[in-house]
Amino acid sequence: MPISRSLFAFALVFSCLLSASGVEVTNSPSAATEQSLNFVQQRLAKTISDATWFTRLQGLAIVDKIRFVGPPPRNPVQRRITTNGVIIPAYTFLPARKIRGKLPLIVLLHTEVHGDFNPDDDFRVTRELVEQGYAVIAPDYRGSTGYGGDFWRLIDYGGLEVDDVWLAREWMLAHHRNIDPARVGIMGWSHGGAIALLNVFRHPNDYAVCYAGMPVTDLPYRLKQKEKDYRDLFSAPYHIGAQLEDNTAEYLRRSPVAQVGNLRCPLLLHAVSNDEDVSQAEVERLAVALRNAGKTFEYKLYTNAPAGHAFNKLDTAEAERSRREIYAFFARILKPR
Repeated sequence: MPISRSLFAFALVFSCLLSASGVEVTNSPSAATEQSLNFVQQRLAKTISDATWFTRLQGLAIVDKIRFVGPPPRNPVQRRITTNGVIIPAYTFLPARKIRGKLPLIVLLHTEVHGDFNPDDDFRVTRELVEQGYAVIAPDYRGSTGYGGDFWRLIDYGGLEVDDVWLAREWMLAHHRNIDPARVGIMGWSHGGAIALLNVFRHPNDYAVCYAGMPVTDLPYRLKQKEKDYRDLFSAPYHIGAQLEDNTAEYLRRSPVAQVGNLRCPLLLHAVSNDEDVSQAEVERLAVALRNAGKTFEYKLYTNAPAGHAFNKLDTAEAERSRREIYAFFARILKPR
């Protein structure tokens, strides 16, 4: 299709989505209009992202996008959106090649408070896991980007999104009998690392191994270092609904550092000295808490890694070495064929 026709088609789709969303575009858009436009753009990006998964993994993986039901919201503001269970989308990947015996499963989690599972961030790791013989499920738990404003406002950091992730594990085991329930690992970076940790702490018998790369570990400590806009993501009425100083106990309840006593499975932690998002000090608060609880785990600090926070998801030699270390750690326990 010529570029001009492609742009026309894109503009037509964009216009239809705006109309469907009830957005009236003016020369001076209000804050509400800007937010609505942003949600429409996110939906378009998600549509393109979904097509990319199927195209780029063709021949290597059997790719599907499924939906299951997570718990209903508890927040009274969110219950105005729905009192039913929340529909959670998730991507599933199975090796296309024939593999004898049952497959190990990786629950793979996206980054950011309002992030999503997308090829720009997650393609490399997904492809490498499938190549090794893993089945993968990657949920876009409540609050993820790309599904409109209502889903975005159902965010429940360290709360019901943990349940969404565990239910993704359960869905995969129920629908793919060739997956071994005793060989399930979970893997995440940053916010995804926090949710991975909370899953193995709250469901200690359901995961055989965990990786948390540069994970958020301690919300009270973290939020004291962050700007107001970031803190507002948590204190919004549809979320926690209180500032840190007004309900510190609730913020701590949603933090991995407060639940280390429940660790049962092998754990690998990574931190980066030049991380401008999750500081080395924040990750080491978790390491200290684990040691004080008498837990055995592996911890590695990278010094001045290129790009800091996201360094080992890149296509650099150092990133590839780091990922090989992660995969070797998982392979010792999950034994992919």
